[in-house]
Amino acid sequence: MTRIDPETGEILSDPVTSNVTEFSVSEISGQLKRLVEDTFGQVRIRGEIAGYRGPHSSGHMYFALKDEKARIEAVIWRGVAGRLKRRPEEGMEVIATGKLTTYPGSSKYQIVIDQIEPAGAGALMALLEERKRKLEAEGLFAESRKKPLPYLPMVVGVITSPTGAVIRDILHRISDRFPLHVLVWPVRVQGETTGAEVANAINGFNTLEANSAMPRPDVLIVARGGGSVEDLWGFNDEAVVRATANSDIPVISAVGHETDWTLIDLAADVRAPTPTGAAEFVVPVKGELEAHIATLSARLGSALSRFMENRRTALRAAMRGLPSPDSLFAIQNQRMDAVSMRLNHGLVSAIQVKSAGFGRVAGRLGPSLLAAPIRHNRQKLDFAISRLAGAQGSRIEAKRSSLQRLRLNPALLAVPLREARRKFDHSARSLASLRQGGIERYRNRLNQAGRLLSSYSHEKTLERGFALVRDGNGSVITRSAQTRPKDGYSVAFADGIIDVVRLDGRPSAKKPQAAADKSKKDKPDNQGNLF
Repeated sequence: MTRIDPETGEILSDPVTSNVTEFSVSEISGQLKRLVEDTFGQVRIRGEIAGYRGPHSSGHMYFALKDEKARIEAVIWRGVAGRLKRRPEEGMEVIATGKLTTYPGSSKYQIVIDQIEPAGAGALMALLEERKRKLEAEGLFAESRKKPLPYLPMVVGVITSPTGAVIRDILHRISDRFPLHVLVWPVRVQGETTGAEVANAINGFNTLEANSAMPRPDVLIVARGGGSVEDLWGFNDEAVVRATANSDIPVISAVGHETDWTLIDLAADVRAPTPTGAAEFVVPVKGELEAHIATLSARLGSALSRFMENRRTALRAAMRGLPSPDSLFAIQNQRMDAVSMRLNHGLVSAIQVKSAGFGRVAGRLGPSLLAAPIRHNRQKLDFAISRLAGAQGSRIEAKRSSLQRLRLNPALLAVPLREARRKFDHSARSLASLRQGGIERYRNRLNQAGRLLSSYSHEKTLERGFALVRDGNGSVITRSAQTRPKDGYSVAFADGIIDVVRLDGRPSAKKPQAAADKSKKDKPDNQGNLF
């Protein structure tokens, strides 16, 4: 039936009626979820991991499985992820076991994985080869990076499981060959956390200080027994390879049997076929060293004896070729004797010659030889004295003339005197003003203190109607218990002092105002007793 809107003129159609059931979005999503879960309760899917970026902050893992034609989302819950033997990696071909379900929030289906494993050893080896090529391109396996092992280390660090037979074999072999200090860093050698624990152990040993309480090892051994590719997979971890290559301490890899190999073998400085072989690489045999040292010591002693004997023989031969000491110094002694005799004769002759010469000169020596120089020097001194006296008189006359030419005028001092007097008057006026102001301030403070003292004095208190009672000694009475009968007291009022005497035998109690007024009326004016 067709209807027309009377206002707009548009043709209105009746809603189409149908017998199809109407569903909400949530109902449809719920039915699809139940249908998928009931139909595919447990499935195994083979595919390549894509889009894996590591565990989420919640601990869950999200990625996808794909092949050449399709893709399916996958999720591993946190509880299952902690029990996995093999952690997912990007590009790894795996076989995942779980159940299909849907995620209504984005209208997609996904597999909730309960178990995941590599799709055969071929996939693992392909992944291993790819990782090997990547790390080798970075130069982590280069021979130039490898360090030589110390000949006789003092401390050996061992990274392995503390409960297996490997650590016992290593300790036993080291103890047999050359006992020394061994530090064991316990790690898991199989499972999901193997790579991280081994890398942390290598880095931890490298952070130790040489003089710390925990000594730093001179060489490290990373050891594990044999196993399958999956069992040894943790030692192919990229973190383990980088820690081994960057270690400042030489590292010996002893993972698996001689036919097994992992990436740590390529990065280590030395690869041992077995853990026992690693212990043999680390330390020599103590008995062999002692025997070798004894052999070298014997050879050194024999060589030293032969050397000394040869030198002794050569010295004897040289001694036979040399003349005796007497013959060596005979000519020199003869020359010495001849010279000493000539010296004595020469000294006597020289003394005689000098005595004769002195005798010839002595006659010409006398005081007359010095008279002429003394007379000449006296003349020079007299001349200098006369010149000095004349020069001093001339200088005095010059100074006297200069002083007479200098004229002093009192007018020259007038200006400085006026300026000084002006400054003095100004200072006197300022001082007087400051003194007057200071006196006025002190006078005001003194008056204020006097008023305050007057207001606090007991005379002002007496003017307000109070009285001051003293005993015969002048001490102030503040309690009635301090008074005694028939004793005299003085009472000070504002206008004077009167003397009083206590009559009764006890202090009077406080009376009501009416009774007090009545007693005042009854007592005569000349009673003279306040009590």
